[in-house]
Amino acid sequence: MEQSALLTYLILIPFAGSIILFAFKEKHAQLIRWFGLFVSGLAFILSLVIYFSFDAAKPGFQFTHKVLWIDSLNVSYHVGADGISVLLILLTTFITPLTLLSSWKSIQKKVKMFTIMMLFLEVGMLGVFMSLDIFLFYIFWEVMLIPMYFIIGIWGGEQRIYASVKFFIYTMFGSLLMLVAIIWLAVYASEVTGSFTTDLLELYKIGPTIARDTQNWMFLAFLLSFAIKVPLFPLHTWLPDAHVQAPTAGSVILAGVLLKMGTYGMLRFNLPLFPQSAMQYAPFISVLAVIGIIYGALVAMVQTDMKKLVAYSSVSHLGFVVLGIFALTEESIQGAVIQMVNHGLSTGALFLLVGIVYERTHRREISYYGGIAKLVPVYATAMMIASLSSIGLPGLNGFIGEFLILLGSFKSQSLDSWWFVIFGATGVIFAAVYLLWMYERVFFGKVTNPKLESELTDLNKRELLVLIPIFVLIVWIGIYPSTFLNLTEVSTQSILQHVSSFTINLLN
Repeated sequence: MEQSALLTYLILIPFAGSIILFAFKEKHAQLIRWFGLFVSGLAFILSLVIYFSFDAAKPGFQFTHKVLWIDSLNVSYHVGADGISVLLILLTTFITPLTLLSSWKSIQKKVKMFTIMMLFLEVGMLGVFMSLDIFLFYIFWEVMLIPMYFIIGIWGGEQRIYASVKFFIYTMFGSLLMLVAIIWLAVYASEVTGSFTTDLLELYKIGPTIARDTQNWMFLAFLLSFAIKVPLFPLHTWLPDAHVQAPTAGSVILAGVLLKMGTYGMLRFNLPLFPQSAMQYAPFISVLAVIGIIYGALVAMVQTDMKKLVAYSSVSHLGFVVLGIFALTEESIQGAVIQMVNHGLSTGALFLLVGIVYERTHRREISYYGGIAKLVPVYATAMMIASLSSIGLPGLNGFIGEFLILLGSFKSQSLDSWWFVIFGATGVIFAAVYLLWMYERVFFGKVTNPKLESELTDLNKRELLVLIPIFVLIVWIGIYPSTFLNLTEVSTQSILQHVSSFTINLLN
C-alpha cells in the first residue's frame, strides 16, 4: 500500500461502506449494524497504521496526495497530515465505531439510513482534518452538515426539528462567510502570483503579506465560521439544543469530534494565514474564551437535565481550548490540542453514560434519580471516572490539557496579563461544583424513587465494551501524556514559527 495514498484510502473506506449499505434491505437491521461496525473498525485500523507510520520528528505534512481536480480553477484534491491532523484523525476513527456500538439497541427505526449517515459523517470529518486545499476543505466542511442535520432531525427528541434547523442555519451562516474569504484569498493570490490557487501550502506564503485591513476582514470571516462551530461565547446557543435533542450517538460524535473542527480550523487557517491579525485580535478572542469558560460553568450549575448540564460543560471546556490557541505559546497550543482529545473522551463518555440510563428510564431529570449507586454500582463507578476526568483531576487526562493551557497563557506575550489565567482557572473550580453536585444528587443517599429498582440495571457487556477503551485512554493520557504530546510538538512549533516570523514588529 502506497503511503502517499493512505489518507485517500481512509476516506474511501467509510464512503464506500455508506454506498454499499444502500444495497441492504431495511429488514436486515442486525446485519446492517454489524456491517457499519466492520467498516468503521476497518477505518480505525488504517488510522492506526497512519499513526504508527507518522514520523513525529519530521516537520511539514506527510502522506500527501495531490491530484488536479478542477483544471480551470487550479483546484486540487490535496490531502496530507501533520501531528495535529493525525491525532484528530485517530480520535475520529476511534469515536465512530464506539458510537455505532452504543446505538445498537437505542436506534430501532430506519437503522440502514442511520448507519449510512454515521459513515457519511465520518467521511466529512476525516476530510476536514486532512484537506490541504481550502476549496476541498470547504466541500468537506459542508458535507458534514448534511448527515448531522438528519441524525438530529430524524432520530432526535421531541424538539428535534427545531434543534436541527437551528444547527444547520448557524453553521451555514458561518460557512458562507468563510466561502467569501476563501474566494477573496484565492483572487488575491492570483493578483500576486498570476495564478488563481486554493492550495493551502501556497497560500501560507501569500496570506501574511496581505495588507492589514484586508487581512483583518479575512481573519474575522474565517474566525466567525470556526467560532460558531466551537462554539465560542456568545455564538453557542445552538449547542445545548442540538445536544439535548440529538440521539446519544449524535451527541457523542458532536462533542467528541465535530466541535474540534472549529478549533482545528483556527489552528490550521487563522494563525498561519493571518498571523498579524491573530496577534492583534488575540486578547479580544481570549476575553470571549474566558467568558465562555465561566458562563458555561455557571449555566451548567443550574441545569435540571443531566444532558443539558453536560452540553453546557462543553461551552466551558472549549473556552479553554480557544484560550490556549490564542495565547500563542508552545505550551498553550500543545495543551489546546491535547484538550481537544481530552474533551472528546471525557464528554463523550458522559453523554454515553447519560444515554445509558435514559434508554432504561426515558428520563434525564436529576430530580428523578437519587441513591442509585446502590442499584448500579458499576455504572456509578464509570460515571465517577468520567466526571473526575472532565473536572481535571491530576492523574487523569483533563488535568494535563488545562495545566498546559494555563501555564502557556501565563507566559503569553500576546495576552500579557495573568488575569486571563486567574479567571480561566475558576472554570476548573466551577466544573468540580456542577459535576460533583450532580453526582451527589443522582448517586448518593437513599433511593428516592421506588420505580428505579425495577427500571435500572447495571452496565451490560456491550456498554462496558464501549466505555472501557475510552477509560483506558483517559488514564493513559493522564499518566503518560508524552505519547501524544510528542506527536504534536513539531507541528505546534511550526505554526508558532510561522506566526512569530510575521509579528516581530507587533511584539516590539
